[in-house]
Amino acid sequence: EVKLVESGGGLVQAGGSLRLSCTASGFAFDGYAIGWFRQAPGKKREGVSSIRPSDGSTSYANAVKGRFTISRDHAKNTVYLQMTGLRHEDTAVYYCAAGHPSIWAIPDLYDYWGQGTQVTVSS
Repeated sequence: EVKLVESGGGLVQAGGSLRLSCTASGFAFDGYAIGWFRQAPGKKREGVSSIRPSDGSTSYANAVKGRFTISRDHAKNTVYLQMTGLRHEDTAVYYCAAGHPSIWAIPDLYDYWGQGTQVTVSS
C-alpha cells in the first residue's frame, strides 16, 4: 500500500519555526520527486517546494524562498520541510506528494499524496 504521512504541523507564533516531515512507504521512494504543497481555506493548492531524486536539486516558491528549506533522508524514506520566519500568510494545510512532474509546482502532475498537516501561524 502506497502511503505518504505528514507530521510536524501545529500552532506557532509569527516569526517561529516548524519542521514538517513526510514519510513514504509502499513505493520506490528514491526514484520519485517529492513536493510540498499547501492549501489555505478558499484558495487553490499551491506549490511550496520540491526536491528531485536524481541530484537532490530543489525548487521553492518565491513566497518561501530564503525561509523554508527542503531536504530528504533516503535511509528513512523521509523528506523534511524546515520552516523559519513563519508568517500569518503561511497558515494552511501542508501536503506532501510524490511523482515525476515536468513542472514541480503543478499538483496534477504528482501520483501520490499524503493526508496533510495543519500549520497555523498566529500574528
